[in-house]
Amino acid sequence: MRFVTFARKGQPRVGLIGREDQVIDLAEINKRYLKRGSPAYLRSMQAFVEGGGKALSVAKKAAKYVARQDAEGLRRLHRAGALWKLSQVKILAPIPWPRKNVTLLGVNYREHIEEGARARSIEFKYPEAPVFFTKPATSVIGHLGKVVHHKATEKLDFEIELAVIIGKRGRDIPQEKAYNHIFGYTICLDMTARDLQRKHGQWFKGKSLDTFCPLGPWIVHKSALPNPHQLRLVCRVNGEVMQDGNTGDMIFDIPTTIEALSQGMTIEPGEIVSTGTPSGVGFARVPPFFLKPGDKVEGEVEGIGVLQVEIAAP
Repeated sequence: MRFVTFARKGQPRVGLIGREDQVIDLAEINKRYLKRGSPAYLRSMQAFVEGGGKALSVAKKAAKYVARQDAEGLRRLHRAGALWKLSQVKILAPIPWPRKNVTLLGVNYREHIEEGARARSIEFKYPEAPVFFTKPATSVIGHLGKVVHHKATEKLDFEIELAVIIGKRGRDIPQEKAYNHIFGYTICLDMTARDLQRKHGQWFKGKSLDTFCPLGPWIVHKSALPNPHQLRLVCRVNGEVMQDGNTGDMIFDIPTTIEALSQGMTIEPGEIVSTGTPSGVGFARVPPFFLKPGDKVEGEVEGIGVLQVEIAAP
């Protein structure tokens, strides 16, 4: 199942991607045709994730209801505003305004560490524990959004990542129970001002400018990706492949990451944890490559889809 947040009359709605990539408005189907009222967990994707099994049950029933419709039934759903073509809606970030900062891992792919060391002529060293940093909610945008090339940077870079959506609250979570706390997965483009990153001696500022955390286009439920550690990740700029890696190159896998992050710290439904990037980033290329206004960046993760953004002038 693929869950999407889309805009209808300027308001965010919780949707499910059905057959032929049609968007099912879960609240409308539930209220009009399943006759189950308007439960709170259909009001936003954050609430839906918090809704757990009850929310998933409603989504499955809605999908089955739509799948049973003949051509006239589908037209009726379209006229009622309960079913939309993907081209008819604006896709937002899956969780447009995360309650907590988005958590990301730095230096979590072996080849990325090695390319970074070569670019700076230093000896590479793998980290002994996951390296965490965060991006604020103000950095989050969705599919087909615009990443602002702020005047504060001259070296705007890209990173394709697999992101985890937490589905269950917990603390001190052991690795063997980590998947119990996952709702699903999405794509993250970790946009980075490399000059600010170097200037300030840490990662938060250079990675946290407004629009620097594109997410989407939707959340794929974990049941559809039983092995997230064998997924191809590709980043393209203006159609040219820049990164082409595999999640199998992670140093710290997802259970290890969740165990480390949750030690002494509660993680909650709707939290987003992005798991690092493979090699091929702009600053490490020869010669270095940085983004400019007008560039189109696509991040593709096997089993999820493609997240596309455009670089825009300030």
